[in-house]
Amino acid sequence: MSKPRLVVGITQGDSNGIGYEVIIKSLADSRILDSFTPVVYGSSKIFGFYRKGLHDIDQLDTYVIHSAKDVHQRKINIVNCLPDNFYAEPGQSTPDAAKAAMLALEAAVKDLKEGSIDVLVTGPINKRAMNAEGFGFTGHTEYLQGAFGNPDVAMIMISTQLKVAVATGHIPLADVSGTLTKEGILKKLRLMNASLERDFGIVHPKIAVLGLNPHCGDGGLLGDEEKDIILPAVLEAQAEGILAFGPYSPDGFFGLGNYTKFDATLAMYHDQGLAPFKALAFHDGVNYTAGLPVIRTSPDHGTAYDLAGRDEADPRSMMHAIYAAIDIFHHRLQYDELHQGNQED
Repeated sequence: MSKPRLVVGITQGDSNGIGYEVIIKSLADSRILDSFTPVVYGSSKIFGFYRKGLHDIDQLDTYVIHSAKDVHQRKINIVNCLPDNFYAEPGQSTPDAAKAAMLALEAAVKDLKEGSIDVLVTGPINKRAMNAEGFGFTGHTEYLQGAFGNPDVAMIMISTQLKVAVATGHIPLADVSGTLTKEGILKKLRLMNASLERDFGIVHPKIAVLGLNPHCGDGGLLGDEEKDIILPAVLEAQAEGILAFGPYSPDGFFGLGNYTKFDATLAMYHDQGLAPFKALAFHDGVNYTAGLPVIRTSPDHGTAYDLAGRDEADPRSMMHAIYAAIDIFHHRLQYDELHQGNQED
């Protein structure tokens, strides 16, 4: 009897953005069904609407189901989460599209909790529009943290070239300095170290830690966070056996390619890490939520309303997100089997 294929849940994201286009393009090659079984959460009607606008995509073998429990292993499954009268408005931010993104996410997380899907890949959303409709979270990361009751998670941007996490997530820049603490940075380093070992198969990972201020504070002339908060966290992490180093000045660190000497980098705030990451790895970049009991990835781009409905969206980041989720799933299995065996010995 053949082993069941991995079931990959994929949420549509904002139905007026490029989510459906990159999903459809990613699933267009029929050979993918030899590797995994996709379950798209959204609307079969909207899926068909966007597919018709893609010139090089043939008819896809889709199958409408009520939940992932009814999955067909050899088809692209679609869970209809949206009302029958829902319609797309490509390129527009609308309340209905925001509500639709929330419905798709809720349905996918329900199936993920029940084990009906093995991993989750989330399509790009409009956070502001969703919060206007009562979402109550600043992004997928925070929503999933709440859904699974995890006190500590980390957003790690991953690509073939580098991995970058952030010490503070989706918060205003003005709040970053006041939010940084030695214990907070130390928690991120512990979480990153554990994730790099279990989720990516890296033995004794080396982690670079960036400073907050220009030139790492220039000896206190431009700020004290490096010597008062960041360095003490690095030293305590080292005392615990974590190979953390720094703090490093971000401009030279990325400009001179020093990131290539480490397995991952911890930035102090969102744009400090994501701006260089996207400059270096935009098309193959993936957003991964470390620290969850489940696996969730997403492409590293947004809704791109300006490209919606024009057959111009690049699917590479979505494709990498799908395969990254699958790779992490298998890394976890191997890690857990190895360490279970060691415990039994």
